[in-house]
Amino acid sequence: MGNLVAIVGRPNVGKSTLFNRLTKSRRAIVAEEAGTTRDRQYGLCDWNGREFSVVDTGGWVVNSDDIFEAEIKRQVVLAIEEADVILFIVDILNGITDYDEQVASLLRRGKKPVVLVTNKADTYEFQYQAAEFYKLGLGDPFVISAINGLGSGELLDEVLSHLKNEGNDEIDDTLPRFAVVGRPNAGKSSLVNAFLDDNRTIVTDIAGTTRDSIYTRFTKFNYDFYLVDTAGIRKKAKVNEDLEYYSVIRSIRAIENSDVCILLLDAARGIESQDLNIFSIIQKNKKGLVVCVNKWDLVEEKENKDIKKFEKNIRERLAPFTDFPIIFTSAVTKQRIFKVIETAVAVFENKKRKVATAKLNDFMLPIIEKSPPPALKGKYIKIKYVTQLPNTQVPTFVFFANLPQYVKEPYRRFLENRIREEYDFEGTPIQVFIRQK
Repeated sequence: MGNLVAIVGRPNVGKSTLFNRLTKSRRAIVAEEAGTTRDRQYGLCDWNGREFSVVDTGGWVVNSDDIFEAEIKRQVVLAIEEADVILFIVDILNGITDYDEQVASLLRRGKKPVVLVTNKADTYEFQYQAAEFYKLGLGDPFVISAINGLGSGELLDEVLSHLKNEGNDEIDDTLPRFAVVGRPNAGKSSLVNAFLDDNRTIVTDIAGTTRDSIYTRFTKFNYDFYLVDTAGIRKKAKVNEDLEYYSVIRSIRAIENSDVCILLLDAARGIESQDLNIFSIIQKNKKGLVVCVNKWDLVEEKENKDIKKFEKNIRERLAPFTDFPIIFTSAVTKQRIFKVIETAVAVFENKKRKVATAKLNDFMLPIIEKSPPPALKGKYIKIKYVTQLPNTQVPTFVFFANLPQYVKEPYRRFLENRIREEYDFEGTPIQVFIRQK
């Protein structure tokens, strides 16, 4: 994991359409949860057995009037800094515009591989028009139609040729990897420093699989794990960057390279849309979750906030996934800092938990008998057997039924909730599939 491909270009050249085409292979499997904001800007693309992340920079533009000056430039600069490969999209019907030339000149100065994509060539006749794009100085234009898919295979082959094959010998795969993520100023670095403090010597930094994830090995108090830190978080972002957008792109890397994410919220600010963005990326990547409310010491004294109410509010905002631990900490006073590590380790164990098939059936079948799936069109659905699949990224349960297509989402959630009540899967996503028996 960890290769990042960014899509850049001026508005209305088809960035989102291409993004949807590249990521749709996953869309079929991923349930579109309501409430995940700005969902369409980040996705995973699978081509010839290799997976990489795609980010559509256009989706993050907010109400900009001077389209090029600030916004496009910021996206392109960010893509040059963060991505491994950049797809620069132009519109073959319109020819080269001033914006295209400005973007091209930024890209030529950057050091990243750029693939020039001429979009909207809905038939092969258009390919002769692509010749004029050579003058952008970015090599051969790839002629595609994002709408009907023409030329997208060749484009993906080209993208893969630029991506690094990842391999990292130094990382011990059996050890858990924790990422501390959150919006800027929530206190990530102070939390990480509180983890690491006095015994700096026991902590070893290993450069990660991607060019900017750093794994910090943590071995004390009988714990042994890696903290995933994106090196980028250590250097101050350029002052004129949009910090919000920056932090999402940065978090993507850390999240993909971790097992459990510690999502840091700022107690004074509660949950904001930025936090929901990061949460949705954690969910898409099926990572374990510990929510950590930082700076609690400041809020508690001033406002006598009620922990219970605060917790309830967080769970409501992150629903339907609500089975995760919430810890109130203060990096400054080190209040409950080790509780965070303990909990992350527990979530990592939950993610690997296996339930014996016999036990699972003894527990679930009577429940299903008592509240079977609602009949549809006069047909009764019978679930006869359940098992947990081995070797999955997150606990995955398969229920065998006579009419699996009739079992709807609410019932699947009902099954998941019963499993969660009986077995400790706190903090980890669960997958529930219904299959033909």
